[in-house]
Amino acid sequence: MTLAITHTRAQIGVNAPLVRVEVHLSSGLPSLNIVGLPETAVRESKDRVRSALLNSHFEFPTRRITINLSPADLPKEGGRYDLPIALGILAASGQLPVESLANREFIGELALDGELRSVKGVLPAAKVAADKQTELYLPLQNAQEASRIPSLTCFGAANLLQLCAHLRNAKPLAPMTSEGLSEPDTSAYLDLADVKGQHQAKRGLEIAAAGGHNLLFFGPPGTGKTLLASRLPGILPPLNETTALEVATIHSVAGSARSSWQLPPFRNPHHTASSVALVGGGSHPKPGEISLAHGGVLFLDELPEFQRQVLEVLREPLESGEIHISRAQAQVCYPARFQMVAAMNPCPCGYLGSDRCQCSLDRVKRYRQKISGPLLDRIDLQIAVPPIKPTQLSHLEAGEPSQAVRERVQQAHDIQKQRQQKTNAELSGREIDEICRLDHAQMQLLEKATTTLGLSARAYHRTLRVARTIADISGEENIQTTHLVEALNYRQLERNMK
Repeated sequence: MTLAITHTRAQIGVNAPLVRVEVHLSSGLPSLNIVGLPETAVRESKDRVRSALLNSHFEFPTRRITINLSPADLPKEGGRYDLPIALGILAASGQLPVESLANREFIGELALDGELRSVKGVLPAAKVAADKQTELYLPLQNAQEASRIPSLTCFGAANLLQLCAHLRNAKPLAPMTSEGLSEPDTSAYLDLADVKGQHQAKRGLEIAAAGGHNLLFFGPPGTGKTLLASRLPGILPPLNETTALEVATIHSVAGSARSSWQLPPFRNPHHTASSVALVGGGSHPKPGEISLAHGGVLFLDELPEFQRQVLEVLREPLESGEIHISRAQAQVCYPARFQMVAAMNPCPCGYLGSDRCQCSLDRVKRYRQKISGPLLDRIDLQIAVPPIKPTQLSHLEAGEPSQAVRERVQQAHDIQKQRQQKTNAELSGREIDEICRLDHAQMQLLEKATTTLGLSARAYHRTLRVARTIADISGEENIQTTHLVEALNYRQLERNMK
């Protein structure tokens, strides 16, 4: 047999298209050619494969070897093709039964001594292999990660010799057992009990967690804005299985495996981050911070210190929950449904309204104008965090622990799941009309407040969503006037800027 075919999968965004690795041995001067749009790392695989085969005590054919990676118009990158190429050469040269490669897919990079090394982005391939009911063979580290995919038949091997012994039925490998989604260890997150005082800010944090709303804290330095924001993941419910797999897949593509899949991610990029760092990109588009925060929290500290054009790229994904990246070689779509939490000072020096502030009105205006109206419109809760005198800190009692708050948040999520199968922040316009109904007096109150505050139609609907969340926390079937007033009270920065 001089022709052998193995199967593997490429990685394009969170998709894993099938790649056929066709190996043909023919007469002629000894050579090895790889065709099918291989990138540099793939072209270099011929040297890794040759050394791995020889050091694993296999024979490297002294013939003309042609390797075709099909489809030919799909760019191939990375070291993931080393293993299927090596197995194809062994099968084509008669050192491995050709039938042993049927209905199986192989991914892995080879070291020069034949060891199998892990690659990034195996979860998209694992999900497809589970759907197609094909066996997947991976390096041990990747196999442990992929074993959490339900119904996947997955095998992990430490080196090429071990895998070939399994394919020959000489020494079969045991399939990796599915670990499933273990109980999340919430002790990894900071506790809300550490925050003293700031009752309104903590109330806003609970509302944001219960309804999936975006949140902005503003106030002088040292009042606990960052402290509060870092506690948000600890009061969020654990991710469901679907979202947990989506989040793990994105992190797998980015090359950062997650230790606990059900914990909501928390991303905190520095204010010097570029727009590409936030949304993702590159010649082969990689996920950015907003996709890595999918299912969790994106925290932007010192919000006005970000460049304005960087903040503007957040507007579309905040509405749609996904980001489309188009480059010359690829167009990909990454999930990006996250909660944005931001913190900022009221002025450049941070001490607006006190004797310490030396900022002019024009300087304060320029500082706040770094946050555009359309972006501010998309932030449901805007809460002032006032200073607490150091002499009062010793007299304040410890706050409510995160576990108690998380239980109330979970109850609100359960109500929303039973009613609409999504959080209140994701309600469409038609769903708002059905679920967030107001009586005549409440409607008049909201219309008057909208006119007085100059709220847009988007802010109008977001206020209704927040009021619905407050009602869910209270266990009320209908929105009460107190819920509506509280929701309007959380548009504090817009009122402050009038």
